[in-house]
Amino acid sequence: MRRRDLLLLLALLAAPIHAARADDDDDDDDDDDDHDRARLAMQRGEIRPLATLLAEVERRYLGRVVDTKLRRKDGRWVYELKLLPPTGRLYELRFDAATGALLRAKGPVQERS
Repeated sequence: MRRRDLLLLLALLAAPIHAARADDDDDDDDDDDDHDRARLAMQRGEIRPLATLLAEVERRYLGRVVDTKLRRKDGRWVYELKLLPPTGRLYELRFDAATGALLRAKGPVQERS
C-alpha cells in the first residue's frame, strides 16, 4: 500500500471530528451541528483540513492518531489529537487549526529522526 493511500485510510479511520459550539461550550448534544460548524470553518478558510494535519503529524511523530477533535477555545479553533506511539502510552497534541502550529504536547511525544 502506498504511503499516500495509507494516510488517506488513516484519515478515514480516525475518530470523527467534534466541533464545539462557537461560545466554547463543550456540550456535544448535537453532533450534526458540530460537523456543520467544522465544515463551514474550513470553507471559510478559518481552519486547515484535518487530512493535511494528520499527514504532517504522521511524518513528524512516532505513533498513530486514534482520536481527533476540533474545538473553539479562547476565540481560536484548535485541533486536539490523541497519539498512540509504540510505547502504548497515549499522548495529546493540540494544534492551532488555522496555522497547524503545535500549541501543546501533553507527554513526551517522540519525534521521528
